[in-house]
Amino acid sequence: MTAFSQTSPLREDKRTYKRLQINHRRNKEQDHTELLDAASARFDYAACRDVPWNPEPFSLLWGTPFWDQASAAERVKLNQLYWVAYYADIISAEIATIYFNQTSAAALFGLEDFRLVCDTLDLESSQERAHINAFKTVGEAVEAELFGERVFTYEMRGPFAETVIFTDTNRVREKAKRMLLRTFGVLSAQNAFIGCQYFLIRGLRTLLGKIVQHQLSGFHQELVRDGAPDDLDAISPIPSQISYFHFQDESYHFNSSTIISHDVLKSLPTPSRFERWVMNETVKGAQKDLRPFTVVGDGLNWHGPRTYEVVHKVLTSKVFGLSSAEALAFMRKTYCEENEGLHRAHQTHVTAIDSYRKYLDDVDYLTAHNRDMTLAADIDIPRVLAANQKAFAAFEARA
Repeated sequence: MTAFSQTSPLREDKRTYKRLQINHRRNKEQDHTELLDAASARFDYAACRDVPWNPEPFSLLWGTPFWDQASAAERVKLNQLYWVAYYADIISAEIATIYFNQTSAAALFGLEDFRLVCDTLDLESSQERAHINAFKTVGEAVEAELFGERVFTYEMRGPFAETVIFTDTNRVREKAKRMLLRTFGVLSAQNAFIGCQYFLIRGLRTLLGKIVQHQLSGFHQELVRDGAPDDLDAISPIPSQISYFHFQDESYHFNSSTIISHDVLKSLPTPSRFERWVMNETVKGAQKDLRPFTVVGDGLNWHGPRTYEVVHKVLTSKVFGLSSAEALAFMRKTYCEENEGLHRAHQTHVTAIDSYRKYLDDVDYLTAHNRDMTLAADIDIPRVLAANQKAFAAFEARA
């Protein structure tokens, strides 16, 4: 089904068009691609291996029994590993973003006055490639040094892979999701409404990132608050700089997601029954991805049991030196009992749910179930603990 009609040329909506122009112009003027490329080219783990890269609570296993007894040096490593893990998770989402930016632009360029929107998406896709390169450069170098193998990172992948690296899935569900993503790509390239409303999903999925990345970005800003010396690397680790540069770019990306999905939408006809159904099903799928939270790290939509193997590998590595039995004992307390880290992750999840609801409140074609994010909100600490406890017994038996 092809739909390229619109109720009026986009330029006639002067307020929206001006907002698009301002956002695009400022993003071009403040583009951080060269800074990201230069920073990743300079990265040398030896130069920043002994200092944290994030605010302390953004550390792997923060607030857990293992964190409580960890030495200062071990806490620094957990802090750095959070950076590696968090941005490894971001990479897959940004690969998908590049693809869907282009499929959506294919549909939107068939409308009057939509070149500005498409130029905006071209710039953002180029920036995403720089982000991915920076995250991969740092993450792979750190894991090679600490573990001699990949732990959270992975080889480059296509746009149809899971955008959450530790999710509750299996081969059948993975195959089904790849098919759905391919179908959405075809639809978004041929249907202006679906292409436009991809940015509702993009904006929705960015909201949790804004909560976390604002704090990661602030770490760099705090380090340089009194004025950066000639050698910025001397006071702000390169990964912290990358967090800051990335957040600046993403702020403009979120603005364009919001303008396109909420305001540009007004230049399109009322969606058909089929178009409403497609987008409601898509939001429902996004809810599933946004539902989990984990004690492994604040702001990660990870399914706890899927992280058992990788956390066990980290704890028994030369970096932390635990025996398998010692690691399992800490993991049992971490995953199966309440602790400060789990409560912090839950509170961030609650804050994010509130942001999702506000973002979707005026989207009238969505069902009440989707506007209220019912599925994403249907989880709490007792349910997380119950799922972790059930799965941990089986993992412990075979570890």
